[in-house]
Amino acid sequence: MSRIGRQPIELPAGVMVALSPGRVQVNGPLGELNQAVPARMQLTQEDGTVVVRRPTERGEDRALHGLTRTLIANMVEGVTKGFEKKLEIQGVGYRAALRGTDLELNVGYSHSVTIKPRPGITFDVPTPTEILVKGIDKQLVGQTAAEIRKVRPPEPYKGKGIRYEGEYVRRKVGKRA
Repeated sequence: MSRIGRQPIELPAGVMVALSPGRVQVNGPLGELNQAVPARMQLTQEDGTVVVRRPTERGEDRALHGLTRTLIANMVEGVTKGFEKKLEIQGVGYRAALRGTDLELNVGYSHSVTIKPRPGITFDVPTPTEILVKGIDKQLVGQTAAEIRKVRPPEPYKGKGIRYEGEYVRRKVGKRA
């Protein structure tokens, strides 16, 4: 039995879960999320918890068991606490700024790059070299952070670029004279 899949999902106060075949809807203090889940998985709601069970022991069902439980747990965490990804900018003259709700990046190009937030995503720039991507959907926060990083990924010779907080960039030795 899957160690992740068999754990019940605790529902904090103020979180409502609506279960229907193939779909889960979670409402909480920060918003509402919908997710399609495999219809084969059996979802039950019992006294403040949601339990996911699998129909058979086949490999496909075993793989979907843990995935379904994790997707629902991330939805519950998103509508209660939210998610955030922190990005760091390194390089002389590289900086970020907010223009209304849009993120404006100056990262060594002849022009500034403007990124518009998707619905449900907000940007925060505490310092010109830090970017916070916040939202209630974990997948959307990660995807948006990856797209910002893709504007100028860190390069291996000087380490300049946009990187995740704590990301290690393997450095290369330049040419020797």
